[in-house]
Amino acid sequence: MCNYCGCREFPLIGQLTAEHEAIANAAGRLRTAVTSGAGDRVELLDDLLALLMPHTDTEERGLFVELRAEGSLAEAVDQLCDEHDDIHGVLGAVDRAAPDWPAVLAALDRLHRHIDNEEHGLFPAAVIALPIAAWDRLTPQRSDTAA
Repeated sequence: MCNYCGCREFPLIGQLTAEHEAIANAAGRLRTAVTSGAGDRVELLDDLLALLMPHTDTEERGLFVELRAEGSLAEAVDQLCDEHDDIHGVLGAVDRAAPDWPAVLAALDRLHRHIDNEEHGLFPAAVIALPIAAWDRLTPQRSDTAA
């Protein structure tokens, strides 16, 4: 994951990056189980999907909405959404009784590239492209608990 541009200091990017790390770890566990034939591969697939689905929803209903409205990265966002659909389509449609593990491994490869593109391309570019007002909309308001 990216460590050099400071984009993680933006709360939403920091959250999405932490989620990417959890997703990459879950994908790695699934890949290891598939290639070794050990472990409950279907359970590991379900664990990955449980992380992936809400993460994608957060991206598509938050950051990606703002980036489309801003316009300069709309084409990249469309490509990333197509990749979401592709990866989810493969992983979400696995026949639990007769899984196509080679297809899963190929989707995991695409997922790895997808995360890399977001971390090293889209997220740093978003920090530059989006105005402060957009980040204000994307950043959950903290309640002031100090008295």
